[in-house]
Amino acid sequence: MNFMQRLMYGRYGGDQFSVFLIALYLLLYLLSSLLHSSILSLLSTLVAAWCIYRMFSRRIDRRRAENAKFMTVAGPAIRWFKLRRTIHRDKEHRYFKCPNCGQQLRVPRGKGKITINCRNCGVSFEEKT
Repeated sequence: MNFMQRLMYGRYGGDQFSVFLIALYLLLYLLSSLLHSSILSLLSTLVAAWCIYRMFSRRIDRRRAENAKFMTVAGPAIRWFKLRRTIHRDKEHRYFKCPNCGQQLRVPRGKGKITINCRNCGVSFEEKT
């Protein structure tokens, strides 16, 4: 363990973009093994090498900029999937979107027809829960 800490000292390490690259590598590797494609195999190796290069890089400012660009592109999709997962797991609440500002609001399930007040903009609207 001490060896890994000393090896990674001053290096960038992993982030969301690295996780995406690892998932992309695994997908390409699986496809290349199923289709017996040397091009996909080479592409998956290049993706893995790029991911390892990013993780061991000492140019932290550039890696952070790359991750920030990735998060501006993939961030809305990630937030949407996380919200869907939360809604699916939370059986005690209903989720509504404010018609004025778009804020997500959580209200108790099974209370009948209620008036919801948005905390962000103050608009009131009625929903059946």
